[in-house]
Amino acid sequence: MPFGLLKYGLSSDYPVDVDLPPPKELKPSYDVVIIGGGGHGLAIAYYLAKYHNITNVAVLEKAYLGGGNTARNTAVIRSNYLTSEGVKFYSESVKLFQNLSNEFDFNVMYSERGQLTLAHTDATVRSFRQRAEVNKHFGGRTDMIDRQQIRELVPSLNLDPGHLPVLAGLWHRDGATARHDAVAWGYAKEAAKRGVEIHQLTEVRNLVIEGGRITAVETNRGTIQCGCAVQAVAGHSSVLAKQAGFRLPIISYPLQAMVTQPVKPFLDPLVSSSALHCYVQQTSRGEVVFGGGSDPYPLYNTRSTLEMKESLIASGIEMFPFLAKAKLMRQWGGVTDMTPDYSPIMGESPIENYYLDAGWGTWGFKATPICGKTMAEMVASGGKVPELIQPFRLERFANFQQVNEMGATAASH
Repeated sequence: MPFGLLKYGLSSDYPVDVDLPPPKELKPSYDVVIIGGGGHGLAIAYYLAKYHNITNVAVLEKAYLGGGNTARNTAVIRSNYLTSEGVKFYSESVKLFQNLSNEFDFNVMYSERGQLTLAHTDATVRSFRQRAEVNKHFGGRTDMIDRQQIRELVPSLNLDPGHLPVLAGLWHRDGATARHDAVAWGYAKEAAKRGVEIHQLTEVRNLVIEGGRITAVETNRGTIQCGCAVQAVAGHSSVLAKQAGFRLPIISYPLQAMVTQPVKPFLDPLVSSSALHCYVQQTSRGEVVFGGGSDPYPLYNTRSTLEMKESLIASGIEMFPFLAKAKLMRQWGGVTDMTPDYSPIMGESPIENYYLDAGWGTWGFKATPICGKTMAEMVASGGKVPELIQPFRLERFANFQQVNEMGATAASH
């Protein structure tokens, strides 16, 4: 190994594969145009190329790869949802995450740590029992635990914060984290290797609709014809849908998080409390991450605010009082596209050959692999929606068949 590193360091041509090829001009047309170069868009492109041999694909990103919500989350992976539809979907995503590093030959730093969600009321305890049983039914490792078990699991946690003592907890062993930018780059690297074109700094300015179907996409670098298109633009989903001529049941809200300077390791699981509107985790570098609910007003902006900082700090200190002396290092925000039933929208749109990957709210990162795989399957089949994502089609709002996941977030919105 030392001699190999020395040879690599002294080599004039660096014998290593480049992850992404240099930028090139847009072609006049593509079989598939994917709008959005975040984790979801790149995953769809990768699975199209790998499993369906569809490589005449362009991924269009108005800024840089993974620079939207993929880079603006807290990288939590879990499947402890409320509904059978949600649990089945996210469980499949967890399974795919577990093998991503091997599949990419690229370390995404997947770390299974478990997630502990705290119950402060009798009503929450009852709902947690139901969640645990639904998770177990579909193969998830989720159990109810009492105060003593919580104390053994997280000795530094304050079990009696103010007027909200902890009564029990939902312990989800499958809870994990991964490096969000590594996931995006892993998908980009493997998609590009298979012939997919990835175009950064390419902003979509208009969608050309003719005869009820999409035929072309206008960008700041020219117009390209397409056989079909997929929109995967996270918080700006409703804006792009409006350009296509239809309305999505989505309202976008900022979501903020912050992180402290590194401290010695004290917390392995992810700990969350919907009553305190806060969740806490410690990264592999020792930083303590605080996250919470969305801002209370719609806005397409990723700015951070003092109000949310004060709220998260207050709740975090109630959970871990000794963190009062920790120093904040940075604060950031993303834009979440929230649906009425707190579940995503995947599948067809009112425009023929124009497919939706939207409405992800605060749970988009954890769905990256399975969303990419199922959306690619749908595109390759010409619009046949896979069974796993049938419940998340847009038409559910017209048919009153919502998949209500309200309350399944790590911190209530």
